[in-house]
Amino acid sequence: MTDPTHPDPARPSARHRDRDSLRSRLRRIPALAGPLPALDLADVPGEPVELFLRWFEEALEQEVPEPHTLTVATVGPDGRPSSRVVVLDDVVDGGWRFATDTRSRKAQDLEARPQVALCFYWQPLGRQVRVEGSARQVAASASAEDFLSRSPASRVAALAARPGEPLAELDDLAAATRRATEQIERSPGLVLGTWVVYEVEPMRVEFWQGSGDRAHRRLVYERDEAGWSSGMRWP
Repeated sequence: MTDPTHPDPARPSARHRDRDSLRSRLRRIPALAGPLPALDLADVPGEPVELFLRWFEEALEQEVPEPHTLTVATVGPDGRPSSRVVVLDDVVDGGWRFATDTRSRKAQDLEARPQVALCFYWQPLGRQVRVEGSARQVAASASAEDFLSRSPASRVAALAARPGEPLAELDDLAAATRRATEQIERSPGLVLGTWVVYEVEPMRVEFWQGSGDRAHRRLVYERDEAGWSSGMRWP
């Protein structure tokens, strides 16, 4: 009989068995099962925005769920990275835009370090688009216009929010939401003073096309004073 205080080292623990079970389940999940589109190198435009918009239209046509969502990665003043999923606001004059509250962590990170990375992932197509560059705030009038163009529910959520602050009770959030709803109903033109739109000026944009045989295609655009250049990278 095994002494419960001294487990048999030959018998895996419950924690180890659970880990093995997870590992085996992860290995059974299909990845890049396809069919997937190809990256046609004979039809590559000179600038990355054109190819991004082309891929985005294809994602819409293929009914990719929420193709306008992207991950925004920032680095704080202490050097710690942070990422979160937001919604693409627009692509204007070669820059990718997203909106946030200046009280949010990402806004505070960008205030200290404007370097930012964006990543779109369109799983049904096996595609990623990665954008690296610097973020800057657009004009206040454009940020206000963006806020007013949002749905009432979105504006209510923004007005009710206290980004990052401790929340003691869910009732407090419900009460703040009710107050914000009343504000919007009384003043449809109300704009949240801390609302801002950021525009990312890209310096590097990568288009990643997955392949079932794992011979993935990577097309990288890089910009310098002379303009954009592009080339393939090893997967």
